[in-house]
Parts: sequence; C-alpha cells; structure tokens
Amino acid sequence: MTYRLQAVTLRTDNSLEGMERIAAVWRDIVSGKLPLMADNDGVMQSGLSSVSRYSNYAEEERGRYDLTIMTVPAEFFAEMEEKVQAGLYKKYETRDACGDVGICVKAAWNAVWTDQQNGSLRRAFTEDYESTVPPAFTKDGQAHCYLYIAVR
Repeated sequence: MTYRLQAVTLRTDNSLEGMERIAAVWRDIVSGKLPLMADNDGVMQSGLSSVSRYSNYAEEERGRYDLTIMTVPAEFFAEMEEKVQAGLYKKYETRDACGDVGICVKAAWNAVWTDQQNGSLRRAFTEDYESTVPPAFTKDGQAHCYLYIAVR
C-alpha cells in the first residue's frame, strides 16, 4: 500500500535539545523515512513544497510551541502574499550566496527578533510560517528563506 504523510507535528522549544529534535525530524523527511515529500515507495510528489508552521505558543518565542512540517500546493504562497498585503503578516526574506540554508534561517529569525526588540514588529504568536529553498531548487543558485510572521 502506498501512502504519503501530509504533516508531522512535534512540541518543542528553542533550546539546543529542541533544535536537535527539529533537525532529527528534518533528517527523517529528507531521507524518506517520513514520507512527506515522497510517498512510502520513494516517488516524489510534484507541485508540493514543504513549509514549517509554528503555532500554539506557550510563552511567545521563549517557551514551547508546536512545529508542524507540512506540504502545501503553490497556491499557499499566493495566499500568504495576500495576507501580507492585507497587513495580517509581515514577510522576511533572506538568501545566502554560498547556498547555506542554515545561514538563511538564522538571518531571517534574527531579523524578526531585532524588529521585536526595537518595536517595529508586534507579533501575534498565532501561526507563523517558514519556507526554505535549497540552492538546487532556485534559479539563482542561492539558498532562500521566507518567513511569514503573524502581526497584531
């Protein structure tokens, strides 16, 4: 029987242990152990992208939260752009010319935290989304990170 997961959720935090749990889930997804982007037979699903959803925040970013890694169709990004235009979300975009997705992610989240500290961002802490694109899947050969942060 062939199957494909639609989402994987874990309860975590931003501690070193929490980051390792997140990395372990991503390793299982990339390896196919958790068939999120491919079915259990290893067949890649076309037209889908992986997105991380952060939700159910206990104490804003300092506490525990749910991280759901899910697949979404291309329309998801158009819908998020509409929400940005409507003022419901703020978009952060970073890239790394050397192709390091980790650098992109850190830079994007650091921009969020800097904006929070200086008062230019008032987060809603409802649902935030992150999409990373490795250089193998970009036209410019750079790694990209897109964050959609819910605002009040």
